[in-house]
Amino acid sequence: MADLSTLIRAVEEADSASLLTKAVQNLAAAGLQASVPTLIAALSYNNPGAAVAAVDGLVTIGQASVPALLEQLDQHNYTARSWTIRALAGIGDPRGLVTLLGGATADFSPSVRRAAARGLGAMKWQWFPADLLEMAQAEALEALLFVAQQDEEWVVRYAAVVGLQALAGALTVTYPEWRSQIQAQFEQMAIDDQSWAVRARVLMAQQQIQASTPLQRQPLEPQASPLSAVDWHMILESLYKRKGQERLVLSEGDPRSYQAMAVAIAQETGMPSQPL
Repeated sequence: MADLSTLIRAVEEADSASLLTKAVQNLAAAGLQASVPTLIAALSYNNPGAAVAAVDGLVTIGQASVPALLEQLDQHNYTARSWTIRALAGIGDPRGLVTLLGGATADFSPSVRRAAARGLGAMKWQWFPADLLEMAQAEALEALLFVAQQDEEWVVRYAAVVGLQALAGALTVTYPEWRSQIQAQFEQMAIDDQSWAVRARVLMAQQQIQASTPLQRQPLEPQASPLSAVDWHMILESLYKRKGQERLVLSEGDPRSYQAMAVAIAQETGMPSQPL
Protein backbone atom coordinates (compact mmCIF):
# COMPACT_ATOMS: atom_id res chain seq x y z
CA MET A 1 0.00 0.00 0.00
CA ALA A 2 1.18 3.54 -0.76
CA ASP A 3 2.37 5.61 2.16
CA LEU A 4 0.12 8.24 3.77
CA SER A 5 1.66 11.24 2.03
CA THR A 6 1.14 9.61 -1.36
CA LEU A 7 -2.49 8.80 -0.55
CA ILE A 8 -3.19 12.35 0.62
CA ARG A 9 -1.49 13.85 -2.40
CA ALA A 10 -3.66 11.72 -4.67
CA VAL A 11 -6.75 13.23 -3.05
CA GLU A 12 -5.44 16.76 -3.34
CA GLU A 13 -4.39 16.36 -6.97
CA ALA A 14 -7.42 14.46 -8.28
CA ASP A 15 -8.76 16.30 -11.33
CA SER A 16 -12.02 14.43 -11.92
CA ALA A 17 -14.92 13.17 -9.83
CA SER A 18 -14.04 9.54 -10.43
CA LEU A 19 -10.37 10.02 -9.57
CA LEU A 20 -11.31 11.90 -6.41
CA THR A 21 -13.69 9.16 -5.31
CA LYS A 22 -11.04 6.50 -5.91
CA ALA A 23 -8.37 8.51 -4.10
CA VAL A 24 -10.58 9.03 -1.05
CA GLN A 25 -11.51 5.35 -1.05
CA ASN A 26 -7.83 4.41 -1.02
CA LEU A 27 -7.10 6.86 1.78
CA ALA A 28 -10.07 5.64 3.82
CA ALA A 29 -9.02 2.02 3.38
CA ALA A 30 -5.69 2.78 5.06
CA GLY A 31 -7.53 3.49 8.33
CA LEU A 32 -4.86 5.86 9.61
CA GLN A 33 -5.61 8.50 12.23
CA ALA A 34 -3.38 11.01 10.45
CA SER A 35 -5.75 10.90 7.48
CA VAL A 36 -8.65 12.36 9.47
CA PRO A 37 -8.20 16.01 8.38
CA THR A 38 -8.12 15.05 4.70
CA LEU A 39 -11.11 12.74 5.07
CA ILE A 40 -13.08 15.47 6.83
CA ALA A 41 -12.17 17.92 4.07
CA ALA A 42 -13.62 15.44 1.57
CA LEU A 43 -17.01 15.73 3.30
CA SER A 44 -17.40 19.24 1.90
CA TYR A 45 -16.59 18.35 -1.70
CA ASN A 46 -19.46 18.29 -4.15
CA ASN A 47 -18.85 14.58 -4.68
CA PRO A 48 -21.20 12.12 -2.91
CA GLY A 49 -19.02 9.14 -3.78
CA ALA A 50 -16.01 10.71 -2.11
CA ALA A 51 -18.13 11.74 0.88
CA VAL A 52 -19.46 8.21 1.37
CA ALA A 53 -15.91 6.84 1.25
CA ALA A 54 -14.74 9.50 3.71
CA VAL A 55 -17.55 8.65 6.15
CA ASP A 56 -16.63 4.96 5.93
CA GLY A 57 -13.01 5.79 6.66
CA LEU A 58 -13.85 8.04 9.60
CA VAL A 59 -16.14 5.38 11.08
CA THR A 60 -13.35 2.80 10.71
CA ILE A 61 -10.90 5.09 12.51
CA GLY A 62 -13.59 5.65 15.13
CA GLN A 63 -13.03 7.48 18.39
CA ALA A 64 -9.97 9.36 17.16
CA SER A 65 -12.12 11.02 14.47
CA VAL A 66 -14.66 12.49 16.85
CA PRO A 67 -13.00 15.74 18.06
CA ALA A 68 -12.36 16.88 14.50
CA LEU A 69 -15.88 15.86 13.43
CA LEU A 70 -17.43 17.88 16.26
CA GLU A 71 -15.31 20.86 15.27
CA GLN A 72 -16.60 20.48 11.70
CA LEU A 73 -20.15 20.96 12.99
CA ASP A 74 -19.36 24.59 13.78
CA GLN A 75 -18.77 25.35 10.11
CA HIS A 76 -21.47 26.77 7.83
CA ASN A 77 -21.27 24.18 5.08
CA TYR A 78 -24.49 22.18 5.46
CA THR A 79 -23.37 19.44 3.07
CA ALA A 80 -20.31 18.76 5.21
CA ARG A 81 -22.42 18.99 8.36
CA SER A 82 -24.87 16.35 7.11
CA TRP A 83 -22.07 13.92 6.25
CA THR A 84 -20.47 14.66 9.62
CA ILE A 85 -23.64 13.65 11.45
CA ARG A 86 -23.69 10.40 9.48
CA ALA A 87 -20.11 9.70 10.51
CA LEU A 88 -20.89 10.40 14.18
CA ALA A 89 -23.90 8.09 13.92
CA GLY A 90 -21.71 5.30 12.58
CA ILE A 91 -19.08 5.72 15.29
CA GLY A 92 -21.48 5.79 18.26
CA ASP A 93 -19.14 7.81 20.46
CA PRO A 94 -21.00 9.39 23.44
CA ARG A 95 -19.56 12.80 22.55
CA GLY A 96 -21.85 12.80 19.53
CA LEU A 97 -25.02 12.02 21.50
CA VAL A 98 -26.53 15.51 21.62
CA THR A 99 -25.73 16.08 17.96
CA LEU A 100 -27.58 12.88 17.05
CA LEU A 101 -30.54 13.81 19.25
CA GLY A 102 -30.91 17.07 17.36
CA GLY A 103 -30.24 15.46 13.99
CA ALA A 104 -32.91 12.79 14.49
CA THR A 105 -35.64 15.13 15.63
CA ALA A 106 -35.01 18.43 13.85
CA ASP A 107 -32.80 18.19 10.76
CA PHE A 108 -34.58 19.07 7.51
CA SER A 109 -32.82 16.30 5.57
CA PRO A 110 -34.50 12.86 5.79
CA SER A 111 -31.17 11.14 5.16
CA VAL A 112 -29.63 12.91 8.16
CA ARG A 113 -32.61 12.16 10.40
CA ARG A 114 -32.45 8.53 9.27
CA ALA A 115 -28.74 8.17 10.07
CA ALA A 116 -29.10 9.94 13.41
CA ALA A 117 -32.04 7.76 14.47
CA ARG A 118 -30.11 4.58 13.73
CA GLY A 119 -27.07 6.02 15.50
CA LEU A 120 -29.01 6.74 18.70
CA GLY A 121 -29.79 3.06 19.07
CA ALA A 122 -26.19 2.04 18.44
CA MET A 123 -24.52 4.33 20.98
CA LYS A 124 -21.67 2.84 22.97
CA TRP A 125 -23.87 2.73 26.06
CA GLN A 126 -21.41 0.47 27.86
CA TRP A 127 -19.02 3.43 28.10
CA PHE A 128 -21.40 5.67 30.04
CA PRO A 129 -20.91 6.23 33.78
CA ALA A 130 -23.92 4.90 35.67
CA ASP A 131 -24.99 8.35 36.83
CA LEU A 132 -25.17 9.65 33.27
CA LEU A 133 -26.53 6.54 31.58
CA GLU A 134 -30.12 7.01 32.80
CA MET A 135 -30.40 10.57 31.51
CA ALA A 136 -28.73 9.74 28.20
CA GLN A 137 -30.91 6.71 27.48
CA ALA A 138 -34.05 8.60 28.53
CA GLU A 139 -33.24 11.34 26.03
CA ALA A 140 -32.53 8.81 23.29
CA LEU A 141 -35.80 6.99 24.01
CA GLU A 142 -37.79 10.21 23.93
CA ALA A 143 -36.20 11.27 20.64
CA LEU A 144 -36.73 7.91 18.96
CA LEU A 145 -40.36 7.68 20.08
CA PHE A 146 -40.93 11.18 18.72
CA VAL A 147 -39.43 10.22 15.37
CA ALA A 148 -41.41 6.98 15.20
CA GLN A 149 -44.64 8.83 15.91
CA GLN A 150 -44.16 12.12 14.09
CA ASP A 151 -41.74 11.88 11.17
CA GLU A 152 -43.48 12.07 7.79
CA GLU A 153 -40.81 10.08 5.95
CA TRP A 154 -41.17 6.30 6.13
CA VAL A 155 -37.41 5.75 5.82
CA VAL A 156 -36.86 7.82 8.95
CA ARG A 157 -39.56 5.97 10.91
CA TYR A 158 -38.00 2.71 9.69
CA ALA A 159 -34.65 3.87 11.12
CA ALA A 160 -36.36 4.80 14.38
CA VAL A 161 -37.64 1.21 14.65
CA VAL A 162 -34.08 -0.06 14.17
CA GLY A 163 -32.86 2.40 16.79
CA LEU A 164 -35.59 1.48 19.27
CA GLN A 165 -34.87 -2.23 18.88
CA ALA A 166 -31.17 -1.67 19.57
CA LEU A 167 -31.97 0.61 22.50
CA ALA A 168 -34.33 -2.00 23.98
CA GLY A 169 -31.43 -4.42 24.08
CA ALA A 170 -29.20 -1.93 25.88
CA LEU A 171 -31.64 -0.55 28.44
CA THR A 172 -30.84 -1.21 32.05
CA VAL A 173 -33.05 -3.85 33.66
CA THR A 174 -33.95 -1.37 36.40
CA TYR A 175 -36.21 0.49 33.95
CA PRO A 176 -38.60 -2.14 32.53
CA GLU A 177 -41.17 0.58 31.85
CA TRP A 178 -38.93 1.93 29.10
CA ARG A 179 -38.99 -1.41 27.33
CA SER A 180 -42.76 -1.40 27.76
CA GLN A 181 -42.92 1.98 26.02
CA ILE A 182 -40.95 0.59 23.09
CA GLN A 183 -43.14 -2.50 22.87
CA ALA A 184 -46.30 -0.38 23.00
CA GLN A 185 -44.96 1.83 20.24
CA PHE A 186 -44.21 -1.22 18.10
CA GLU A 187 -47.71 -2.59 18.67
CA GLN A 188 -49.24 0.68 17.51
CA MET A 189 -46.97 1.00 14.48
CA ALA A 190 -47.59 -2.60 13.41
CA ILE A 191 -51.24 -1.66 12.95
CA ASP A 192 -51.30 2.04 12.13
CA ASP A 193 -48.15 2.95 10.21
CA GLN A 194 -48.96 3.81 6.60
CA SER A 195 -45.83 2.16 5.21
CA TRP A 196 -45.81 -1.60 4.71
CA ALA A 197 -42.01 -1.54 4.94
CA VAL A 198 -42.14 0.08 8.38
CA ARG A 199 -44.82 -2.36 9.55
CA ALA A 200 -42.71 -5.29 8.33
CA ARG A 201 -39.63 -3.95 10.15
CA VAL A 202 -41.68 -3.54 13.33
CA LEU A 203 -42.77 -7.17 13.13
CA MET A 204 -39.17 -8.25 12.67
CA ALA A 205 -38.14 -6.21 15.71
CA GLN A 206 -40.93 -7.71 17.80
CA GLN A 207 -39.97 -11.24 16.76
CA GLN A 208 -36.28 -10.71 17.47
CA ILE A 209 -36.94 -9.18 20.87
CA GLN A 210 -39.31 -12.01 21.77
CA ALA A 211 -36.87 -14.68 20.53
CA SER A 212 -33.91 -13.28 22.46
CA THR A 213 -32.79 -15.34 25.44
CA PRO A 214 -32.84 -13.88 28.97
CA LEU A 215 -29.06 -13.54 28.75
CA GLN A 216 -29.34 -11.60 25.48
CA ARG A 217 -31.91 -9.28 27.07
CA GLN A 218 -29.40 -8.13 29.65
CA PRO A 219 -27.75 -4.76 28.97
CA LEU A 220 -24.15 -4.71 27.83
CA GLU A 221 -21.57 -5.04 30.56
CA PRO A 222 -19.98 -1.69 31.44
CA GLN A 223 -16.56 -1.22 29.89
CA ALA A 224 -13.71 1.06 30.77
CA SER A 225 -14.26 4.20 28.75
CA PRO A 226 -11.48 5.87 26.77
CA LEU A 227 -13.13 9.24 27.45
CA SER A 228 -11.86 11.59 30.13
CA ALA A 229 -13.73 13.19 33.01
CA VAL A 230 -13.65 16.44 31.03
CA ASP A 231 -15.39 14.69 28.12
CA TRP A 232 -18.13 13.41 30.42
CA HIS A 233 -18.62 16.84 31.97
CA MET A 234 -19.06 18.30 28.51
CA ILE A 235 -21.58 15.59 27.56
CA LEU A 236 -23.49 16.21 30.78
CA GLU A 237 -23.48 19.95 30.22
CA SER A 238 -24.73 19.52 26.65
CA LEU A 239 -27.56 17.25 27.82
CA TYR A 240 -28.65 19.76 30.44
CA LYS A 241 -28.52 22.55 27.88
CA ARG A 242 -30.71 20.51 25.54
CA LYS A 243 -33.16 19.71 28.33
CA GLY A 244 -33.28 23.36 29.29
CA GLN A 245 -34.04 24.41 25.74
CA GLU A 246 -36.79 21.82 25.35
CA ARG A 247 -38.42 22.00 28.78
CA LEU A 248 -37.89 24.84 31.21
CA VAL A 249 -38.32 22.67 34.28
CA LEU A 250 -36.41 24.04 37.26
CA SER A 251 -36.16 20.77 39.13
CA GLU A 252 -34.40 19.06 36.20
CA GLY A 253 -31.98 21.91 35.66
CA ASP A 254 -31.24 22.68 39.29
CA PRO A 255 -27.49 23.44 39.59
CA ARG A 256 -27.33 21.39 42.77
CA SER A 257 -28.51 18.32 40.85
CA TYR A 258 -25.95 19.05 38.13
CA GLN A 259 -23.17 19.41 40.70
CA ALA A 260 -24.04 16.13 42.42
CA MET A 261 -24.08 14.22 39.16
CA ALA A 262 -20.83 15.82 38.01
CA VAL A 263 -19.10 14.79 41.24
CA ALA A 264 -20.40 11.23 40.90
CA ILE A 265 -19.17 11.00 37.32
CA ALA A 266 -15.77 12.34 38.30
CA GLN A 267 -15.50 9.70 41.00
CA GLU A 268 -16.42 6.92 38.55
CA THR A 269 -13.89 8.08 36.00
CA GLY A 270 -11.18 8.44 38.60
CA MET A 271 -10.53 12.13 38.04
CA PRO A 272 -11.17 15.10 40.33
CA SER A 273 -14.34 17.05 39.64
CA GLN A 274 -14.03 20.56 38.26
CA PRO A 275 -15.78 23.57 39.79
CA LEU A 276 -19.02 24.27 37.93
